[in-house]
Amino acid sequence: MKRYTWVLLIVFILGCQQNTQSQSQNNKNYVNLKTVAELQEYLSYKEGQTAIVSAHRGGPMPGYPENAIETFENALTYAPCILELDVNKTADGKLVLMHDDTLDRTTTGTGKVNEATWEQLQKLHLKDSEGKVTSFKIPTFEDVLNWGKTRAVMCIDIKRGIDPQEIVDMIHKTKAQKHSIIIVYNRPMLVKYHKLDSSLCISASASTVESVKETLALGVPSKNLIMFVGISEPQPEVYKLLHQNGIKAILGTMHNLDNSALKKGEKVYQKLIENGADVLATDNVKLAASAISKMK
Repeated sequence: MKRYTWVLLIVFILGCQQNTQSQSQNNKNYVNLKTVAELQEYLSYKEGQTAIVSAHRGGPMPGYPENAIETFENALTYAPCILELDVNKTADGKLVLMHDDTLDRTTTGTGKVNEATWEQLQKLHLKDSEGKVTSFKIPTFEDVLNWGKTRAVMCIDIKRGIDPQEIVDMIHKTKAQKHSIIIVYNRPMLVKYHKLDSSLCISASASTVESVKETLALGVPSKNLIMFVGISEPQPEVYKLLHQNGIKAILGTMHNLDNSALKKGEKVYQKLIENGADVLATDNVKLAASAISKMK
């Protein structure tokens, strides 16, 4: 009888695991793009389109630390998010996900990321935004790119000191061009990444009509671009010019605009979208996703 009970227990546990895996694999919010052309189409502006949530640092919330695969998976339960992530580098050259230059705020470790080895980082656990230690570990950039292949578009923020060639090499190694966007903060870096791989989709920054025109004049095709317009609303002419060129506009709602939405409700996000924002880069994934769902 004891043996029979143990067999039933094992079958039950395996069944639960398979059910969980099945649910994860069939998440209705997964975005499974097959080619770079499909990514370009996904990122291009179309009138009447549904706005997109971009989960800043992957969408951290209580129990879910920033830049963790488990947090990415959780964000995708709310909406088909673009997942923004941060890439850093260890002392022994491993590309890992970490926003800060130091380990103290987001992990159980201390000291600088670039002074720690990958072996040392593997012993640490991630902490959530409230400082609570989780069971989650620091992921490698390679693991995240592989994980995202059938799940989401990844928007990659690269920390200082990392050679762009290393980033492009890893994207090539994992065949991740079809679901990767590179974030750049200046025009020379935009040109550099485009020269390294002309198929790459790139998030550039431009918050005025003049800066949009200057960026477009660099020769990077509009189909390769999505434009970050800042953390406050730009002039309507900026949205108009981007949309005329088929380019989606990302508005950063982190900080002030997110705080306003927490106080005043979903209508804040809805108004931003009505004004021209196509993608909301937010720390408030759940509320932004809910606001967008009610506009369909």
